[in-house]
Amino acid sequence: MHTILQPEGWAKPVGYANGVAARGQLVFVGGQVGWNGQGRFETDELVGQVRQTLANIVAVLVEADAKPEHITSMTWYFTDKAEYLANLKGIGEVYREVIGRHFPAMAAMQVMALVEDRAKVEIQATAVIPE
Repeated sequence: MHTILQPEGWAKPVGYANGVAARGQLVFVGGQVGWNGQGRFETDELVGQVRQTLANIVAVLVEADAKPEHITSMTWYFTDKAEYLANLKGIGEVYREVIGRHFPAMAAMQVMALVEDRAKVEIQATAVIPE
């Protein structure tokens, strides 16, 4: 469906792809945070917010008849790099629970703050529904 781009001789990335080639209908998912569909946070715990954020992305994809495996790129924004690194195992578990074992091209960065004060993570995604 999509082609993972892995330059020869490069170390294989863990949990993401260096690049993805795809053809089809583009779906752009705006930055999602860890609140529910009514705009309320149910947890201040990072892993719980990641789970909800990923579920929100999947909900938006469904509106375009897209699936998690159609995601080609994700950009993750965290407010605390140390908290992110300390929770990698839990984040990986909820990622696989919600998205599966599909690892698109990704970038992650610490930011000073997010627009929503309680948000610890925001994720933007791009998907391509195959032709």
